Amino acid sequence: MTMPTLQVENLQTHFKSRGGIARAVDDVSFSVAPGQVMGLVGESGSGKSMTGYSIMGLIDAPGRVVGGRILLNGQDLRTVSAEQMRSLRGNRIAMIFQDPMMTLSPVLRIDTQMVETVLAHQSIGKQAALTLARDALVRVGIAAPDERLHAYPHQFSGGMRQRVAIAIALLNRPDLIICDEPTTALDVTIQGQILFEMQKLCRETGTALIWITHDLSVVAGLADTVSVMYAGRIVESGTVAQVLSQPRHPYTHGLIASAPSRNPRGSPLRQIPGSTPSLLKLPSGCAFRDRCSYATEVCTDTPPTRTVDGRALRCFHPIEAMP
Repeated sequence: MTMPTLQVENLQTHFKSRGGIARAVDDVSFSVAPGQVMGLVGESGSGKSMTGYSIMGLIDAPGRVVGGRILLNGQDLRTVSAEQMRSLRGNRIAMIFQDPMMTLSPVLRIDTQMVETVLAHQSIGKQAALTLARDALVRVGIAAPDERLHAYPHQFSGGMRQRVAIAIALLNRPDLIICDEPTTALDVTIQGQILFEMQKLCRETGTALIWITHDLSVVAGLADTVSVMYAGRIVESGTVAQVLSQPRHPYTHGLIASAPSRNPRGSPLRQIPGSTPSLLKLPSGCAFRDRCSYATEVCTDTPPTRTVDGRALRCFHPIEAMP
């Protein structure tokens, strides 16, 4: 069997504050194979982005990764030095942020930023690096790339800045790319183009991709597998066909049922009752139990992760599969 590009085992990321300890990521495990796309979905505040930042080593105080392993091609990223991690970022592992200005410097031209990204990790000439930069801009749908290379970020629209940030992440063809809702600011046409290019990149180069989003329709068309997060934990994971067609966890079922496209015309929109609990005051046992119509007394205990119908599920009362 092929070794997974990324293997996360029992990852825990905590934030210490005066109000207590917020368990932003709590016992999260998953793996992504070469050329595979994994969708990481859930409500805002469920821990999706923090999982990505933990993998990248971008957790700042008072946050800290307190447990688990993060294996990139078999190498535990938690044991490497800060200098080694810097050499890996942007080279073997890259992240595309929701806000493109987290990637772009406002005082440097686009060609300077892209060429520096290439030369920091590849021993090639400046002209060859410039050619790679131009090709990357073409790949993400930016017209007149030669002209745009000489522009500054403030001369771009928000959507174009995001496309430049995506192009920078693709420059060194990394083994793993983590995408934190990068197409949120893009129109549907450009979004479709970016998703197509991402799928093509994974197929051709074997790059593993983690796509963090709350948009289930994007996951349905892009990902091979999907993991659903709630309150810092993965509650259900499996293939896209399994999880989105036959959800077994009540939270996953509620997410899919609340999509407006699944709502009968003229009827009130469906929603999950209540709201996401504070990570500082999580209920005992299953964090979803106060919002779940299937909850019983046993849900005051923490449900273990078990395999049900070929998927990983963290629930005492999984919904029965439909015929």
